Amino acid sequence: MAVMIHSKYGYEPPEWVQADARLDRWYKDKKRRANKHGAFSLDKNKEVRHETTSVCKNQWY
Repeated sequence: MAVMIHSKYGYEPPEWVQADARLDRWYKDKKRRANKHGAFSLDKNKEVRHETTSVCKNQWY
């Protein structure tokens, strides 16, 4: 029987513990990058309209 290691997910084989650690690091980095760059932000996807574009057009007349 393989040696079982106690991890935060319970008792698992060493290969699974390594895979879980890699996935945890990947997910943590993905969340950090998303927060840093504003990805998945609800405000980012909203279109912002500025009145300056219409004012600029009217200035040429």
